[in-house]
Amino acid sequence: MWSSPLFWMVFAIVVFWALGAYNRLIRLRSAVAQAFGGFDAHLVRLVALLGEFNAAQATQRATLLDGNDQTMAALQGATTQLSACLAVARARPMAVDAVAALAASRDVLHAAWHAATRQTRDEPYDGSQDTSEFTNTDPAVRTPSIWDVRWDEHALQNEQAARVLNDAVAYYNAAIAQFPANLLAWVFGFKAARGL
Repeated sequence: MWSSPLFWMVFAIVVFWALGAYNRLIRLRSAVAQAFGGFDAHLVRLVALLGEFNAAQATQRATLLDGNDQTMAALQGATTQLSACLAVARARPMAVDAVAALAASRDVLHAAWHAATRQTRDEPYDGSQDTSEFTNTDPAVRTPSIWDVRWDEHALQNEQAARVLNDAVAYYNAAIAQFPANLLAWVFGFKAARGL
């Protein structure tokens, strides 16, 4: 049996197939990590936008209603939660629990953002408050609709990056579910990934 040329041909085919399948799985894992890197970059820009928004709203604290403090605190908390979940997912982009936490924190941030901007838009201005210290401020600070436009631009970019990530995850998950490749995935400990 060991001296049979047929055995060695079959053995060589199996080894080369396994090597090719392993390389394909590694390329797909790399594609998921690369797609997550793009999504990560867009989320970092969104966090920077939220920092600018919080700073702009802090300069207007004298004119804001007391109830807005709670919504701004909720927005800051959601931003902090997103940053923490992003740091964990950045370290382990293939971990299902880390990506699930990131997706949940992103949804919380969206809800907190819409609550904060809705409240700043709906605040009545009766002219009785002294706003002389705010007369020279940047128009972007005084107009929440500009923040909405910037948020929508970032949200569109984030959705496109999330779509790319979800596609990469779908290709990877399909590859490790196929019969011969799932044996290699089991041997090397590759688990299915999660999209957003």
